[in-house]
Amino acid sequence: MHVLGRYDRVDLPELGLSNIHAKIDTGAYTCSLHCHMSRVVNGQLEFILLDEEHPEFTGMKFVFKDFEERDIKNSFGEVERRYVIITTIRIFNENITAAFSLSNRGSLKFPVLIGRKILRDRFLIDVKKKNLSYKEKVRLHRASKRRTR
Repeated sequence: MHVLGRYDRVDLPELGLSNIHAKIDTGAYTCSLHCHMSRVVNGQLEFILLDEEHPEFTGMKFVFKDFEERDIKNSFGEVERRYVIITTIRIFNENITAAFSLSNRGSLKFPVLIGRKILRDRFLIDVKKKNLSYKEKVRLHRASKRRTR
């Protein structure tokens, strides 16, 4: 079982995001993804991830045919109606299918929040550590480059 720290960098390959900052939050049940624009058009969910101030912002619009709307309690205990999509997150080179609620996390430091639903039975959390998956990814990348020389 891998150990994660209090935050890391993860990939969301189906959304074209790599090495994006993610907060590990054992207090949150599900995962959340920063989205500043989302709407339903002709029965399909359209959204733009991140915002213009974010370094990984592309302005690319995503369209999902399969999505849900759920009531989700935020960190203040208030219930919010949010869109939820299913996508893949890659941590320690493992692809995990997970539900992500779309919310405006623009005022928060981390655009991705990883909740305990995907952490359970996969990872141990050590809050003294950080970026363990990312460090492993960089180490493996460097090792593969040395082998190909």
